Amino acid sequence: MTVPELPGVLTADAVLATVASIAAAQEPSGAIPWFPGGEVDPWDHVEAAMALDVGGRPEAARAAYDWLRHAQRPDGTWASRYRQGVVADPIGETNHSAYVAVGCWHHWLASGDEAFLARMWPTVRRALDFVVGQQAASGAVWWAVDGAGASDRVALLTGCSSIYQALRCGVAIADRLGDPQPDWELAAGWLAHAVRHHPEAFADKARYSMDWYYPVLGGPVRGDDGRDRLRQRWHEFVVPGMGARCVADRPWVTGAETCELALALDAVGEPDAAAEVVAAMQHLREDDGSYWTGLVLDDHVRWPVERTTWTGAAVVLAVDALHGAHPRSGIFRGTDLPVGVEIGGVCPPELRCGAVGKGVTETRGAAEPQ
Repeated sequence: MTVPELPGVLTADAVLATVASIAAAQEPSGAIPWFPGGEVDPWDHVEAAMALDVGGRPEAARAAYDWLRHAQRPDGTWASRYRQGVVADPIGETNHSAYVAVGCWHHWLASGDEAFLARMWPTVRRALDFVVGQQAASGAVWWAVDGAGASDRVALLTGCSSIYQALRCGVAIADRLGDPQPDWELAAGWLAHAVRHHPEAFADKARYSMDWYYPVLGGPVRGDDGRDRLRQRWHEFVVPGMGARCVADRPWVTGAETCELALALDAVGEPDAAAEVVAAMQHLREDDGSYWTGLVLDDHVRWPVERTTWTGAAVVLAVDALHGAHPRSGIFRGTDLPVGVEIGGVCPPELRCGAVGKGVTETRGAAEPQ
């Protein structure tokens, strides 16, 4: 078992303690809530399962993916929120459906378990077919369908950037299993084109740090363009010695956003800066290895008063990427992932520039501090 560490910041034993805190929250069904007894959402559930694999708990990770396999609805979606096995919000989010592909590819990279890929393939295929079916003429993907299956025709930059990574992982799984999915490759190409060239196709959520770094983290924007993007708003979002703000105009640093920023930095060849921001958010760590979600800087109060599995998972995944000693460590860099069909300078003729919708705020379910 290769357990990562970040010298001077987190030892391998410290990482294992964080993974143990995630495992302790897992329910008998395999679902991983935000905290014991809390809500489960499919995206954060997958992130937590990935951390379990990094920490040498493949059985627990497989149980998490089996929960997804059993909970998936016939249209390829999951409910947006569950609480102790009961649907709390029936909306089906495209980003949630897509992320199962990232988790399954990560589990294969961690374990080499071909039987697992074959078992999960119908789940992945239904999920990504649903996502591709929600792609707009612009190349962006609508963010959700309601309980009746009607599309909410708003595209969110953060979610779409994550979907791009998921499509690439899905194509890798399809190729591995000998069942190519050219529609997914084409969808990935159009989606990347929209993210790179058509900001007007997405709802304006620029005050949220995720919309700043996710085009880099998810993969549509890399290289010099990715470094430039992170440099442009660095001082708006990064608080030296504390981490990254969730929202530019709020005095609130959050651990998961900080570690996702670290993953984005690592993906564009800035590992030293990545390690620095991971070190900066360690004030959120508890003695048992769990992590508080965030800190309000004005009064130095932890808020919300929750230690969340997805914050701990983001720490583990960032440390694993920086450690870089295992094939799974490169999943956010896109190592060996197919890129889809490359779209040049030709835009979809149906694209109506300036047609930006009004959507929900992406803040992982928590209301922002006032």
